[in-house]
Amino acid sequence: MAAKLDDYLRFNETALNLRAQRQQLLASNIANADTPNYKARDIDFAKTLQGAMAGKSSTVPPVELARTSSAHISGKATGDGGIGGSPLLYRKETQSSVDGNTVDMDVERNQFTDNAVRYEAGITAVNAQIKGLLAAIQPG
Repeated sequence: MAAKLDDYLRFNETALNLRAQRQQLLASNIANADTPNYKARDIDFAKTLQGAMAGKSSTVPPVELARTSSAHISGKATGDGGIGGSPLLYRKETQSSVDGNTVDMDVERNQFTDNAVRYEAGITAVNAQIKGLLAAIQPG
């Protein structure tokens, strides 16, 4: 029974998780608007959601960290693994800048707001699903 409930809610749960991660990515772009040579990043949300629903994991292998002393702890950096198993993409430059920064604040604010509205719509959809389940369970 619980597995069926999980399956029923999985799509919206996955979409909300990806929207939250994308919101952080867009906020990072905005925060780095004045950082020289910063390249704005984003994801193809539809492809990322399809990959996440199919259960695909990140295809980017971890990177071995360089050690300059034998006393250093070895480790692996996950690098730029992306979101939901999909790689992060560079946003196409809309206007050139002297310092090499590709963040266009108008584009970033628009994407940030659009993503926030879609996140809220996802929450509304989950609430409707839960209300439907409660209506089916409760006598009356």
